[in-house]
Amino acid sequence: MARYQSGWFNNIRRALLRLCCGMLALACGLGTHPGSAAASESNPATPEKSQGKTLLVFGDSLSAAYGLARQDGWVALLEARLRTTHPQYIVVNASISGETSAGGAARIATLLKQTRPAIVIVELGANDGLRGLPIAQLRENLSRILLASHQAGARLLLVGMRMPPNYGPQYTREFADSFALLARDARHPAALVPFLFEGFAEQRERFQPDGLHPTAAAQPLMLETVWKRLRPLLP
Repeated sequence: MARYQSGWFNNIRRALLRLCCGMLALACGLGTHPGSAAASESNPATPEKSQGKTLLVFGDSLSAAYGLARQDGWVALLEARLRTTHPQYIVVNASISGETSAGGAARIATLLKQTRPAIVIVELGANDGLRGLPIAQLRENLSRILLASHQAGARLLLVGMRMPPNYGPQYTREFADSFALLARDARHPAALVPFLFEGFAEQRERFQPDGLHPTAAAQPLMLETVWKRLRPLLP
């Protein structure tokens, strides 16, 4: 973890100091952003409206193109790639800025019924970590999401995140380990992206002024990180 202390993790530390009285997770730490993927969720493509297979992206502001034009986000870039490589897939981005694992667990059943996805990418947990919520709660909620998706017949990809060292060694270790443990759970086996910011977390210029959300220039890097684990799931 030490090699990340000078990059994104230090950005989080500075944001925490600036906003310690203002609930980081809501005000800055992946909080709601007008015009982001909430709009995508409000009118999702459904199998009734198309003949393709659905790939459901179920995340927070990191997948909702927070602070960016929608077409610049990694999910939109994935959609554009799939139009060329796997045109049978339709991407539904049901990501909402500020979403926690509990919020995701509460709405996954409805989304599964609406979209009947062939693949579900779960990118949640960062807001739980920024709030310092219990690890057991995080794991239980993500497990519920994965299990419901698995039982619905979808192939699963779980996207991991990490917390900065100032949350304490035990919390940061257990948080990071949670994603690998969940991916290996025989009840809902999933492919795993260990860390969405792999390869650029220490590069301050890859983040927006809040120090938390990647810039447009970082989105292709995020896409490539996800693509490496998603590609084997695509027939």
